Amino acid sequence: MKTVKVSVVTPDGPVYDSDVEMVSAKAASGELGILPGHIPMVAPLEISAVRLKKGSGTDFIAVSGGLLEVRPDQVTILAQSAEVADEIDVDRAVKAKERAEQRLNDNKKENIDNVRAELALRRAINRINVANKK
Repeated sequence: MKTVKVSVVTPDGPVYDSDVEMVSAKAASGELGILPGHIPMVAPLEISAVRLKKGSGTDFIAVSGGLLEVRPDQVTILAQSAEVADEIDVDRAVKAKERAEQRLNDNKKENIDNVRAELALRRAINRINVANKK
């Protein structure tokens, strides 16, 4: 079966590098399914899980937004942060979720940035969901 090389890179370095049969990701414009030979494109990513189909299994990566670049033989994901499902610290993610929920509940304070708290909550929930799919 044909494969496409996938690289997931963050400012801290590479997170994932492998040949896969299919890439599924959530872009700002909707869900994308990428197979080998896909037309070139660039798309902004949402905070979501990237699914990478390899043989009979699937690898999951939690990404916090970023860009997806597709070329016929390679897919590159440039993300501010990304974690492979097996490497996610679930306890840390649960604590981050609780902190973000607490910030949103305390919105009566003037110095709370609701947008930032909402993004932190979405990132934490995404990490928990991806870790549970492994």
